Amino acid sequence: MAASRVRQMYLTAKNAAALDAELMSSGGFSLDQLMELAGLSCAQAVYKSYPPESKRRVLVIAGPGNNGGDGLVAARHLKLFGYSPTVYYPKRPNRDIYNRLYAQLTNLKISFTDDIDTAITEADQILDAIFGFSFTPPIRDPFVHVIGLLESSKKPVVSIDIPSSWDVDSGPPNTGEIGAGFVPNVLVSLTAPKPAARFFKGRHFLGGRFVSKELAEKQGLSLPEYPGVDQVVELPAENEKL
Repeated sequence: MAASRVRQMYLTAKNAAALDAELMSSGGFSLDQLMELAGLSCAQAVYKSYPPESKRRVLVIAGPGNNGGDGLVAARHLKLFGYSPTVYYPKRPNRDIYNRLYAQLTNLKISFTDDIDTAITEADQILDAIFGFSFTPPIRDPFVHVIGLLESSKKPVVSIDIPSSWDVDSGPPNTGEIGAGFVPNVLVSLTAPKPAARFFKGRHFLGGRFVSKELAEKQGLSLPEYPGVDQVVELPAENEKL
């Protein structure tokens, strides 16, 4: 008899990339669909953590990749949820998918800013959508300055998938390195938690409700059930108890 496959809770960067590829091949999803569901999940996690009546002004800091795209989608939903989002998007790629997301936000009269220092000062909370699971150092400008601001800011931060500057597998940078002092208040893991989540002690959600039970079984993943129609499920402080 073949040995049963070990069930895991964490996806390494390599396995996360492979799972995304499978979702977009045999899974039948497009990148637009995955980004839409991921961004909606993140917006819902923000709503559950910091409702608009308490922290209405959200600064979305978007990086140049898919993590930034998730943040743009989240900004659109946050606007529709009653927030007042502002987007800092300094490295906007000239690709159709990102151009359409940009157009969607401008059509909703969502503001974009080039002044990150002032934007952080004026925000009630921050959505960190800079780097995702494919991030590899070094951090380049202007994000060196941005990560420094996140380290020193007292505003609550929600990070998408991985706290920006953290290594997806080994966690936060070493003392003295850029981002070593950055610890968000909320983490929204997408698809499945990444190994870096072991080092995170704040409020933790799982989002991206697009992995079927069959695909989870194939990948050897142990994922919790999502409640009702929610796009996120809150994870216990110790993920080992999933």
